[in-house]
Amino acid sequence: MGSRSSGLLLHPTSLPGRFGIGELGAEARSFVDFLQAAGQGLWQVLPLGPTGYGDSPYQCFSAFAGNPLLISLDRLAQDGWLSASDLRKAPEFPVDHVDYGAVIESRRPLLVKAFDRFEKKAGPSQRDDFEAFRQAEVGWLDDFALFMALKSAKGGGSWHTWDAALVTRQPDALSHAREEHARDVRAIEFAQYLFFRQWGEIRTYCHERGIRIVGDIPIFVAHDSADVWAHPELFFLAADGSPAFMAGVPPDYFSATGQLWGNPLYRWDVLAKTGYRWWIDRFRATLSMVDVVRLDHFRGFEAYWEVSGKATTAVDGRWVQGPGAAFFEALQSALGLLPIIAEDLGVITAEVEALRERFGWPGMAILQFAFGSDSAADSFKPHNYPRNHAVYTGTHDNDTILGWWNAGVGDSTRTQAAVDVEKDFCKKYLGTDGSEIHWDFIRAVLMSVADTAIVPLQDVLGVGAEGRMNLPGRPSGNWLWRYREEALTDAVRDRLGDMARMYGRSLSNPAEAEGRRP
Repeated sequence: MGSRSSGLLLHPTSLPGRFGIGELGAEARSFVDFLQAAGQGLWQVLPLGPTGYGDSPYQCFSAFAGNPLLISLDRLAQDGWLSASDLRKAPEFPVDHVDYGAVIESRRPLLVKAFDRFEKKAGPSQRDDFEAFRQAEVGWLDDFALFMALKSAKGGGSWHTWDAALVTRQPDALSHAREEHARDVRAIEFAQYLFFRQWGEIRTYCHERGIRIVGDIPIFVAHDSADVWAHPELFFLAADGSPAFMAGVPPDYFSATGQLWGNPLYRWDVLAKTGYRWWIDRFRATLSMVDVVRLDHFRGFEAYWEVSGKATTAVDGRWVQGPGAAFFEALQSALGLLPIIAEDLGVITAEVEALRERFGWPGMAILQFAFGSDSAADSFKPHNYPRNHAVYTGTHDNDTILGWWNAGVGDSTRTQAAVDVEKDFCKKYLGTDGSEIHWDFIRAVLMSVADTAIVPLQDVLGVGAEGRMNLPGRPSGNWLWRYREEALTDAVRDRLGDMARMYGRSLSNPAEAEGRRP
């Protein structure tokens, strides 16, 4: 990415607001203002797609669509698609976490009402704008909207349990379904239009303030998604449409039985014959929304862990060769130099490192992983960071720094004695008594030579384990945390801003950030 910069990791669902979940409205702009005032040039988000299983942004119904739960209802009222009385009827929601069931139940009727009002009252230019969006995004929007309409009509069942003619996408069945569900399809398309319009406004607001957005492309897609339903030939599927093989990782720090993600694996040979067209489209779509891409599970492009579709854990699997350099060369041939941060965590081999270095992309280091051994050669320790690197106090898969510090064995596979040794070494390494351990971590990554340093907002605010976004392997209870508006105090802003300036990461003006854009 070049030049020294820093930023915060915060998924938009964690923004405050009165409607139960973070939205792309005034609260998002206030957070961007905080970033700017604190000298931060980066806002990192998780995947922005419509969440499915477990409310996970890494299990979306589409790799191209946006999450309609993020649509700002206040903005819809300002635009005339909802009334003040519509919003007054909203129930009371928790302020510090997302109750997804209640949010979905409350929000879906309001989005339908906004669509009905648009259909009745929109002027010619507004209708033209909507139609222009539909035409521009037809490559994925047609399949996604029909997929979601059918999914609703089928009671939420996975696509491979639908009628055989729909599962196998028989033309007559698809045509009939489009006619039968035409209004629902159009309402879903309208919700996508609203999302991308509002997200585009937020991105412009960021750019005007010198802030770049770091997005996220998960390597795999959800089985129950419009992507797999519309392009089954690109995935290893059984005769009934279920995954023949699944993605995951072998036993690791987080789990003694590995992580079984359940995503279907790609047929990379088929993708190669198309020139990786689907992936090129996916990257192009993401880069229209963000400025830099964190490419999730980068090691899987060199080799990935294959597990049987009938497995219940990821213990019994095998490493299979990925697409390698040819894949990335095809992407860059089509799209130009790619602004990528390679998430190269996990079981990393010399071949994975060589692949990343071939394209000059920064890898990642997590400070929370630095203290499990006293080896001076550990790549997670700040004195070993290279300049071309993105370093984090922790990520969405880690506990918060305070949660980690105050916990015992926690989610790891280690003994309590090992945890105690780790914390003692951490205090010695950072020269601290641990009383403000989250700020010690922040200082360590900001003062390092690594070009890019990113901190989850939870660590800036000193939030405990209740702020953890995800515990890998836990099927529910993740992605819930929200901050309260009053948490972004002047004192926190000034302390973070002082550190950013002290260590040469603060942006003095938007023009400086413009010059840093990849």
